[in-house]
Amino acid sequence: MISLAGRDIMHAWGKFVFTGVGLGLLIGVTLSMAGIYRGMVDDAKVLLDNSGADLWVVQQDTLGPYAEPSSIYDDAWRSIRGMPGVVRTANVTYLTMQVKQGERDVRTMVTGITPGEPGTPGWPPYLVAGRQITRGHYEAVADIASGFKLGDKLQIRRNYYTVVGLTRRMVSSNGDPMVFIPLKDAQEAQFLKDNDAIHQQRRRTTANPAFNQPNVPGLLDAIIATQSINPYVNAVLVQLETGHNPDIVAESIRRWKRLTVYTRSQMEEILVGKLIATAAKQIFMFLVILSVVSSAIVAFIIYTLTLGKIREIAVLKLIGTKNRTIVALIMQQSVALGMIGFVVGKITATLLMAPFFPKYVLLEPLDSVVGFAAVVLICILSSVIAIRAALKVDPAEAIGG
Repeated sequence: MISLAGRDIMHAWGKFVFTGVGLGLLIGVTLSMAGIYRGMVDDAKVLLDNSGADLWVVQQDTLGPYAEPSSIYDDAWRSIRGMPGVVRTANVTYLTMQVKQGERDVRTMVTGITPGEPGTPGWPPYLVAGRQITRGHYEAVADIASGFKLGDKLQIRRNYYTVVGLTRRMVSSNGDPMVFIPLKDAQEAQFLKDNDAIHQQRRRTTANPAFNQPNVPGLLDAIIATQSINPYVNAVLVQLETGHNPDIVAESIRRWKRLTVYTRSQMEEILVGKLIATAAKQIFMFLVILSVVSSAIVAFIIYTLTLGKIREIAVLKLIGTKNRTIVALIMQQSVALGMIGFVVGKITATLLMAPFFPKYVLLEPLDSVVGFAAVVLICILSSVIAIRAALKVDPAEAIGG
């Protein structure tokens, strides 16, 4: 039986192999789509891991700082630092924007970090080259995925920053590489208005009679001066002492500071369950469509091969071959076609798609095992049409032909 299936495959090996390669490309795309979703989830988890935080304190009733905008006063960390169980706090800002370097620009997440040392919440945990930021202004640490190199000059808003360090796998939940700059510079980049907006706001303030009273000297100057102050950050990252329950500490901060606080599990649910939920549904629909298309291709090819050997099947029936032998012959050909396609697809996804795809693609062994089982099952089900056609063949056709 196995020899019979093998001989039939060798008889039409060209059509069989080329069909397997075409099916393999579809399977490769399917595996890559699953890897893209895995990569998105991994990006979200890496973002949380690299922040070094146990709690995220954000603006009340928001899903910040990653899924929604959040703005809180930059002195909130002092009162939070005094809460029971808190060992370290740090302000942080996040701003997704285009960063210019020479003639090109790169989509990045610009992260403002507080002065400190490695281990401070928000800092990149390790570097692959260069050093950490040591000055209060105009230095940057960039992820290597951005393509920036040590010594490059980056333009962020109106200022220029020198890349002094490079890190790896520091990305946003969307996969954008992160660029770290001092907090004060990041506050200016995110919250400070451009020169024209400042000029227009000062002109409006000057023209307002309520702020231009002669009996209140210096009031207008004080108001204009406060317009250049940016006392906001997106979040406060909190590290807890060992042994303290994050939920209890978070509830205490919510109660006394009137701010929203998220634990690690809650923040992961926001990123995975809300931020990338729509993308996950889109990827799932693509997987379903690709599976249906693959099934249709296998069914069509096996059916065509079966119709091409109707006379041979009639001869087998005439000499007394049992139906289960014919069924096994067709099914083995279908599974062989699927195995060729899976091997081609796995190689394509691993060597061609994953390394060059613009987003991170995470191909897990379990997904490959599930994919292989799905391919075999699809091939078995797709062979049903051809099997029904083969079983209807009349042995008399071997004599009448």
